[in-house]
Amino acid sequence: MSSAVALHPQPLSAAERAALGTLAGARGPMLAQIEAWAAINSGSRNLAGLEAMATALLAAVAPLGGTARLVDPAPADAVDAAGDTLAIAHGRNLHVVKRPDAPVRVLLTGHMDTVFGADHPFQACRWRDTDTLGGPGVADMKGGIAVMLAALAAFEASDVAAGLGWEIVLNSDEEVSSPGSTPLLVAAARRCHLGLTFEPALPDGTLAGARKGSGNFSAIVAGRAAHAGREPENGRNAILAAADLALRLKALTADDLTVNPARIDGGGPNNIVPDKAVLRWNMRASTPDAAARARASVDTLAAAVAAAHDVAIHVHGHSARPPKPLDANQQRLFDLVRDCGAAIGLSIGWRDTGGVCDGNNLAATGLAVVDTLGPRGGAIHSADEFLCADSLVERAQLAALVLMRVARSGWVR
Repeated sequence: MSSAVALHPQPLSAAERAALGTLAGARGPMLAQIEAWAAINSGSRNLAGLEAMATALLAAVAPLGGTARLVDPAPADAVDAAGDTLAIAHGRNLHVVKRPDAPVRVLLTGHMDTVFGADHPFQACRWRDTDTLGGPGVADMKGGIAVMLAALAAFEASDVAAGLGWEIVLNSDEEVSSPGSTPLLVAAARRCHLGLTFEPALPDGTLAGARKGSGNFSAIVAGRAAHAGREPENGRNAILAAADLALRLKALTADDLTVNPARIDGGGPNNIVPDKAVLRWNMRASTPDAAARARASVDTLAAAVAAAHDVAIHVHGHSARPPKPLDANQQRLFDLVRDCGAAIGLSIGWRDTGGVCDGNNLAATGLAVVDTLGPRGGAIHSADEFLCADSLVERAQLAALVLMRVARSGWVR
């Protein structure tokens, strides 16, 4: 973990103090938003719920001004258990733009989807104590959206708001690697000078630093069926080939790469040599070079296994999340966030993680982005997810101060 001690903390100016003071009573309204939004099931595959959530968010961003619209997703597909490639539908994405001609522009991102489908038992909020709210998406990241909007409201009340333009992208498919929203995110990133993403911080306030990249892949293996007793030699076992490929892929694991073979679909009755299988796996690379090496190795291994087992193999998928190293460009923004934290009494540290988010894709465009500016929380992606309610105002103040100081001093990309 990095040092959490600011090198040159700059005290709050009177104007900054006044703008941040507008957030003093924001806890109650923010919690009301979060509890209302958490009551809307917006699992990544629940298109009706996502549309309801998008409509609620349209109303929530209206007081900030700017031009808001709902953007249709880009086409996307996936491989099913039978090995067929099918189109996958995603929800619409919210895009808001204000002062597009300003000399400095900031991109603020978050996601409206959760990992909890409409049939998941985790559907309601429950207070665990006076400062801990459990509920679906309360931290990841409906709480983050509330922090973002409160920060923007405070910034718009400041004396420097006119000098900074901003864009918001709230997407509907982040929890499934953003296949339908990545073009929108990337286009916005290329127009802006820096990015702020409101994924939750850890319970102790630690931010994510460098992130590994991530890719999800499927290998469709086509063999040949035969009677398992009468003429097994005429069969070409797709399950066996898939298992061989899984073992060879796992052997690629290195210091800068992890490979997780996750599932094999296929097969049938015990007396038939299986003629079709689908292998699924995830790869996470620490650097772009490691990601490129891994992808090239996949093709080499697939060809070798196909030849060894006399089967056909088609690989589907790509690295949807590029690696996000903590380079000098990223470090400059982390330092600004750390120093803004010090100015309001927050100790900000960060550490590397294997988790991924839209911050990976934004950073790949060259944009400096801090991607855990949401509230403190934990146990995300589980029925134990919780939000630290006492962090809502402090995180909104942190983001608002970052915006004010960027507006005052400028930012060269």
